[in-house]
Amino acid sequence: MRRSIFLFACLCSLLLSACNDSENEYTIGACLVIIDNSVHQDPTLASAMNINAPGVFCTITKGLENGANKFFFSNNVGQHSSVALNALDSRRTLILGYNEGIIVGFGNLDYPARFVAYDRECPNCFDPQGIPIRSHPLSVSGNGMATCGTCKRQYNLNNNGFVASGDNGKRLTRYRAQTTGTYGVLSVN
Repeated sequence: MRRSIFLFACLCSLLLSACNDSENEYTIGACLVIIDNSVHQDPTLASAMNINAPGVFCTITKGLENGANKFFFSNNVGQHSSVALNALDSRRTLILGYNEGIIVGFGNLDYPARFVAYDRECPNCFDPQGIPIRSHPLSVSGNGMATCGTCKRQYNLNNNGFVASGDNGKRLTRYRAQTTGTYGVLSVN
């Protein structure tokens, strides 16, 4: 009887550990973003939050323009825009990844499409512990590939951020993300 219980316990733990790697699928920390696009009405951000347009990805950064704090949006189909942070945005804790940039959108390989968010820094070149911290931002192309200008690796945004070309390496840093719709709320953590 004792041996049966032991074997059953071992089998259960093996099954639970083999089911998926969701525990390690997302990075913990480094990102906390809430953008209410029902207020901002930004079409560039909306294009990436549209479940009917999988494969459109939007890079989100924050910075100053003419003395105002703004979100800057750029998607992989050529749209660029910016919106000023409103009072609520300014009061919220805002961490845009490791170095102030994330990429969001619906991947086009799953049905229904999955909403994803990645850090904009190359995971194989960027060292958040490095001194000084040197940025290695990714550029996003129309076909859903993110490319590092330093190591030349290409990452497939539609395929969980795995390396698609170049030297083997780590896949993109991924965050939990959700959207309530095209002109809804974007939440990344």
